[in-house]
Order: sequence, then C-alpha cells, then structure tokens
Amino acid sequence: MNKITGLFNKKSRHILSIYITAGFPEINSTVAVIKSLQEKGVDFIEVGFPFSDPLADGPVIQQTSQRAIKNGMNLELLLHQLEEAKQDISIPFVLMGYLNPVLQLGMKVFCRRAKEAGASGVILPDLPLEEYENEYKKIFADNDLHIIFLVTPETQQERIRRIDKLGSGFIYAVSASSTTGRQNSFSPEQVNYLKRLKEMDLVNPVMTGFGIHNSATLQTVFKHTSGAIIGTAYLKALMQTGNEKEAVNLLYSQLGID
Repeated sequence: MNKITGLFNKKSRHILSIYITAGFPEINSTVAVIKSLQEKGVDFIEVGFPFSDPLADGPVIQQTSQRAIKNGMNLELLLHQLEEAKQDISIPFVLMGYLNPVLQLGMKVFCRRAKEAGASGVILPDLPLEEYENEYKKIFADNDLHIIFLVTPETQQERIRRIDKLGSGFIYAVSASSTTGRQNSFSPEQVNYLKRLKEMDLVNPVMTGFGIHNSATLQTVFKHTSGAIIGTAYLKALMQTGNEKEAVNLLYSQLGID
C-alpha cells in the first residue's frame, strides 16, 4: 500500500508534515534531516527539489533553494540520494518542486525513479490540472504515486471538487493567496476558508500550509483540517541552529508540541 494512503487510513487528525529543501544546508544533508524529523515523530516529509525560479515560495525557501543549487543539488542527484537511503526512511515522503526540472528528466523517467526512491507522491504547483488529466494521469497511476494539487482561498468550489476527483493522497490547502512565509495570525477570512473546505466533505484529506509557525496557528489548522505542513518555520530554525536535531527541537518548542 502507498505509505501516504496508509498514514491517512490510520490517522485522520493532527497530522504534521515538514517541508525541507533538498541539499540544504549542505549537499549531503537531506537524508540526515529526514532522519532527524522521522525520529522526532513527524508524520510525513515534503522534500523540495530546488529550482532557480520558485514562484510560489517565500524568501526563506528561495534562499535555501539558492544555497542548495550552489551546493550542487539537482533532481537527479536527489533521487539517487533517496534511493540509496530508502531502507532507513520509514515515514512517507512526497517530492515537491516545479515542472521544468521534471520535464527535463522526462515525466516517465521521473515517476519511475521517484517510485524507486520510495516516494509516495508528488506536488508540482505549476502543473496544470488539465495537462495532468490528459497527458500524465496514467504514468502516475502506473507508479503508485499520488498527485497532490493546491487550492487557495480564491479557488472556486467547482474547481475544488474537480481537484478532489482527479488528485489523490491529500489536498494542499494554501492558507493565504501569497508566497510562503510567516503570517502573524490567521485572519477570520482564512479561518472561514478552512471551515468551507471542511464543510465540503471532500474525499481526500486536507492538509494546510503557509504561515504556520506557532501554537495558535497550528491549533487553528488542526481544528479545521487533517493537519499542517510547515516549511519556513523549520528552515529558519535550521538556519539559526545549523543542526538538524536542534532545529526540530526548536520548531517543536515554537509550536508548543511536547
């Protein structure tokens, strides 16, 4: 069974996912970072492969991506590193990045190698839903890879329903229509958006990302959706401490998690 499917079958609430940038802070850091999060009890990981023009990412993730590229990280190297270490990675992980590096590798090759590396799913924010449906759906299915799509507060209900039908694994609910990064708190409009998603009774679980950095924002997300995806807050902790274990301890403290 796909590990993401297995996770959501066992646990439907209070799921915690952490986004990491592959190749940050060092080119060989990725597996050590995953292991430290795994040991701390994180439910699943989003492994971001760096791209030179990450349009949906805030300044912290852009900075880590630039550092990773400078270190020499690329998609092919990441897939090799993950495949070499897959026996040591027990929790699910999904690959997140942009379409350009995937198409350079070739979608069939990418999906096959992602499966061989142990990935459970893929998030490609700039992959059009229609293009996936018409050209790539069978490739993902043949490799038992979930395709996860994003929704925002501006996404129309009809399109959310279509995403729920075509996507799998979970739906990534962007908490605000802006780049990733820290928000002071969730506004009433953001909370109402999460409530609307919950009331839609979607087939796929909903995970919320962007702006989750303290106990208040985490608990708001836990109340209305299946779980939280945290990227900027963790990467900032990793920048601050320079050590993957100290970084996750600092993050848990900020989130109010024991």
